[in-house]
Amino acid sequence: MKLDKHPEAKALIFDLDGTLSDSLPVHIATWHKVCEHYNCHFDESMVEELTGMPTIQFAYRIIKDNQLEGVDAEEMVRMKQETFWDSVHQLRPHEKVVQLVHDYHGKIPLAVGTGASRKSAELQLKTLNIFDKFDAIVTADDVNEHKPEPQTFLRCAELVNIDPTLCHVYEDGILGMQAAKTAGMFLTDVRPYLEN
Repeated sequence: MKLDKHPEAKALIFDLDGTLSDSLPVHIATWHKVCEHYNCHFDESMVEELTGMPTIQFAYRIIKDNQLEGVDAEEMVRMKQETFWDSVHQLRPHEKVVQLVHDYHGKIPLAVGTGASRKSAELQLKTLNIFDKFDAIVTADDVNEHKPEPQTFLRCAELVNIDPTLCHVYEDGILGMQAAKTAGMFLTDVRPYLEN
């Protein structure tokens, strides 16, 4: 089964974590390390539920679920990000999705729409050797309303100057899929194409 674009699509927009980058195992391991530091439990089931949201949302949830008092969510996020950045060399690409980037680079505009921070997104894309393939990168730092709101993907369409209804989104997260649908874009759930 080959991953491709809709015939009418004039631009491609890719989620990053779990779509271009096989980063979820690294994120999960990182959260376990952070929770070890705070002597609390990380419930892996929240990953599917919150994937696509900024890291601070995970921190709020961990603090709430573990009834941690006096723990600063921002500090937890800083620790998580630094631990993840130190582990970025462990990242692997999702080959079939990244192949699409190579296939269409220079032919139609390509963008990344992610709930990751700017630094995290750029680090991952550089590690995967595809940073220079994209015409636009929209991160959690660039929008006020995150997935499942469509602002991330609509901003991508705006930056590549293509009507949203002619953009094709590739996503693995439920919240991102909702955002793409709300934006009126073509959508591919990449999960059936991902290597195990």
